[in-house]
Amino acid sequence: MPPSLPPHRALLLSVETGQSTLEHEMRAEQASALGHAGRRVEAALAALTDGDEARLGDAAEAVWRYFIQREACGLRDHRPVIRALGIPARVLARLGAR
Repeated sequence: MPPSLPPHRALLLSVETGQSTLEHEMRAEQASALGHAGRRVEAALAALTDGDEARLGDAAEAVWRYFIQREACGLRDHRPVIRALGIPARVLARLGAR
């Protein structure tokens, strides 16, 4: 507790507000959802085989959902995760296609 503040004021400064608690919970949920989406991408890419259109569509859907979740977290540049996850160009070419 800072010596220049009376004890009751220092206590008020150390207590989280309801808003900051809510913001913390929201960030934790976003991070959890992003992790789940990333694991779904990894699984879909691992299952991807040449010529399997259904799995290609599943992988593209998983990547699309992952990108949307990243953007909701404020992460707009997908190039680092495209490289890190090794997302093939054929999957990227399918994004948005229905």
